[in-house]
Parts: sequence; structure tokens; C-alpha cells
Amino acid sequence: MTPIRFLLKAAVFATGLAAFLQVYSVQAILPLLMRDLQASEVEAGLAVGATVLGVALMSPFIGMLSDAIGRKGLIVGSLLFLGLPTATMAGVTDIGQMLICRFLQGVAIPGITVVLIAYIGEEFGGRVMTKLMSLYVAGTVLGGFLGRFILGHLSEITGWRTACFVMAALCAACALFVAKQLPASQHFVAKPDMGNALRTLKSHLRNRRLLAACGLGACVLWSLVGCFTYINLHLAEAPYRLDSGSLANIFSVYLIGMVITPLSARLISRFGSTRAVMVAVGLSMAGVAATLWSPLPVIVAALTAMSSGVFITQAATINYIAANVQEGRSLASGLYYMGYYGGGTLGAWFCGLAYTQAGWPGVVWLLLAVQLCAVLIAKFGMEQ
Repeated sequence: MTPIRFLLKAAVFATGLAAFLQVYSVQAILPLLMRDLQASEVEAGLAVGATVLGVALMSPFIGMLSDAIGRKGLIVGSLLFLGLPTATMAGVTDIGQMLICRFLQGVAIPGITVVLIAYIGEEFGGRVMTKLMSLYVAGTVLGGFLGRFILGHLSEITGWRTACFVMAALCAACALFVAKQLPASQHFVAKPDMGNALRTLKSHLRNRRLLAACGLGACVLWSLVGCFTYINLHLAEAPYRLDSGSLANIFSVYLIGMVITPLSARLISRFGSTRAVMVAVGLSMAGVAATLWSPLPVIVAALTAMSSGVFITQAATINYIAANVQEGRSLASGLYYMGYYGGGTLGAWFCGLAYTQAGWPGVVWLLLAVQLCAVLIAKFGMEQ
């Protein structure tokens, strides 16, 4: 492996890590936010939902913008911008201000995630593309874990406000690394014509494969956000009574995705995206159901199975889009993320209502219903 090859992989991995370092970080400190900002369960859950809402709303527009002006500059600029609302979170005085900062974080993220997927799809093909997509997803897995882990443990040591400054600094450091190491585009062709963008959008909205992927993505993130947001409130109550550091440790289950996601490339290549998705969603459903058992070790194992299924599903779906969309890839990625994060927003909201009305069992039954929808979409919406 040449140094350039290694640095390319490192840059793709770091981009995914930086993007997801902030997305779910506050899940580990939801009980603290409820206490310090006088927030209800649903309001605290929306601190997660606000970010995914920002991603959902901005993704298609960022896709159009990237198709017009390019890839790398937008990725680096978005990484730098992401640090600003992250640092601002340290000074909020109520839950409304927190939601605004979290929404602005979400506004920045599509410039990283949507554009990188388009970049990989354009610059590479075959096994190389699949490998880099898997590395990107693995980076998002580590970023999702580290965001919760760092913020949760630093909140125990320095308080969550100081911890927000550390998170902002990490984001800036990743931006500088990616700016230096991610190669410039070689195959990008600018399409600044808005009329062309609208024609591409119309074509995408008629693409059954893409629409199926968007629906599948919505179900997947609904499940992930709903599960890992409200399991924290469940485990902060009796008989567990976990503090923010202990809740952060729960997210160590994400690390299994560092192993499973790269291996999923082999599964996808051998059996195809559709079969890989159906197996992965089934694994995730089994994990969700198993969280109803009360021993904490069983819950941790169940969350490991649940998240592993989600990671494989995401990798297979992203690969499916890259393989089946040939024009307007950035816009296609934007539409996918609009559906994906729109589902996450709904998951934060509806699972919050379910938790308020029926506790954790209510959340579990809602999640299983959503995941059943994901299985049906994969079976009937994605071509074999």
C-alpha cells in the first residue's frame, strides 16, 4: 500500500468521523440538559432531533450546490463551520437556544456527508468504491461513539459547557487534516444550470430504486435515534441510575461497527444490497426486542446487535445508491439524506411521545413497527 493510498483512506475515514462527532453527542448528557435547562423528556430528545432536522432540510440543496461548484472545498468549509455552533452551545441558557445551536450543526453536516458520497462515487468504481464507502461508514461509527463518549466523560470532569469547546476544537483539527490529505476531484464536471438541476431532481423523484433507498434510510435512522436517545433516559432511572459517564460507556457498543462495517463490503459484494439489508434489519429487530429484558449486560448485548444491523443496512443502502444512480449523484445523496434524517427527526419526536405515554416498552414496540416497514421496503422496493 503506497502512502498516498493510505492517506486517501485516512482522509475519507476522518471525514466521516468528524461529521458524526457532533450529530448524537448530546445523547449521553440528556439527563444533565433536562436538569440544567429545565427541559422535559420530549424537549431533551429534540436536542437530538433538531440536528437531524437540519441535516434533512439542507441535504437536497447542498446536493444541488455541490453539483454546481465542486466537492472538496465544500467538504472542508462545512467542517470548519460545524465547529461554530458547537462552541456556541457552551453559552446557552435555555433549551430553545440549545435547539437552535443543534439545528445549525445539522445545517453544516450535509456539506460533509452528502458531498463526500458523491465524491467517492465519481472518483472511484468497483471494489475500491465499495471499500471507501465502507471506510466512510466506519468513520461515522467511530465519530458517533466518540462524540457521546467524549462529551459524556468530559461532562463528568469539567461540565458539559467546557466539553463543548473541546468538541469544537476536535472538529477544526479534522477539517485541517482533510484539507491537506483529501485529493482534489479529477472527474467532477460542474453543472451550474439550475434548470438542469431541476430536471435531474425530477428524474430522481421518478427513480423507484432511489425512492426505496430514501424510505429505507428513514426507517433506519428513526430506529437508531429513537433507540439510543430514550434508552439513556431509561437507564438513568431506577433500577440502573447511570450517570453521564456510565451512559457514555454504553455507546461502546458502537465500536463493533468498526469491525462489522468494513466486513459488510464482502457481504454486499457476495449477496447484493437487498439481501444484506433484509438480514441486517432482522438482526436489528432482534436487538431492539431483547432490550426488554432487565439485566444491564443483556441490554448492552442487545444494543450491540441492534446497532450492528443498522451499520450494515446503512453501508448496503449507500452502496446501492452509488451503483444505481449515474447522474446527479450529489443530489441523489441529498435526497437520500433528506429521507434518512427526516426519519431521525420523526424518531426523536414520536419515540419521545411513546416514552412519555408507555415508558421504554412503548418505544420498543414503535421501533419494531418501523423496522418491519424497512423489511417490506427492501423486499418490494429494491430490485434483487
